[in-house]
Amino acid sequence: MTYEEFWRPLMAVYDIREAQAVARLVLEERYSLTLADVLCGRMGDERELLQIQARLLLGEPVQYVLGETVFGGRRFHVAPGVLIPRPETFELCQWVMTADALKPASEAATEQSAAKILDIGTGSGCIACTLAAELPHTQVTAWDISDDALRIAKSNAEALGVNVKFEQVDVLSTLHPILWNVIVSNPPYICERERTSMEGRVVDYEPEGALFVPDDDPLLFYRAIARYARQTLTPGGGLFFEINPLYVNELEQLLTDSGFASVESRNDQFGKIRFTKAIQP
Repeated sequence: MTYEEFWRPLMAVYDIREAQAVARLVLEERYSLTLADVLCGRMGDERELLQIQARLLLGEPVQYVLGETVFGGRRFHVAPGVLIPRPETFELCQWVMTADALKPASEAATEQSAAKILDIGTGSGCIACTLAAELPHTQVTAWDISDDALRIAKSNAEALGVNVKFEQVDVLSTLHPILWNVIVSNPPYICERERTSMEGRVVDYEPEGALFVPDDDPLLFYRAIARYARQTLTPGGGLFFEINPLYVNELEQLLTDSGFASVESRNDQFGKIRFTKAIQP
């Protein structure tokens, strides 16, 4: 099989640039082949490449086919039980890292005095593991309702050598109050009516429970998390969200009405309003 024989059929699913990029990613990640190697005629195992090609032609995301993706410079195992981490979510992590509520964290911090971070709806664990790696003198806890997600997230934490406490918790249920310095979440926020405008490889393969909310209640998870955060964030603590740009005004109003101070939203690297922060008075 040649490079062209591998990537050209992928145009049934991708445009030409995406098809070539996906092909190069497979060859680089699975076989450690550079573009120069490929142009010189080096390829991977043909039988395996045909199997990979067949899965890609069905629309399966390349990250699931490879079983991993890179997030913030770190490798994360991914499978259909978790969302594929997006680059903009790493921007959310970077914003969390600047939180005033985390600035006292230092090497001298004890278990009792260390700043405490909660990641709600952890999925692959990309947010929790990244914060634990970048802020090693904090205590990071991650919640998810999914058994599959927690299993994958735990494996990622172990592979990365970071300390994260994982718990199976439904944020829509009654929760026990624990004091946190920062709460961060990338909750489900896509309304059902938006489904038809989404790519098939997202809708058909990524977990629906991590993507969609009812059309009549797009802020379902934000409302529950905000309510919990008002009860549990320390004074000056930060609440950080990844958001649906369509509902930024409603979310900001919800947070203001809930009693938070300094509500602020930011664009992602693609120019879309994607993140919101609120401070506990």
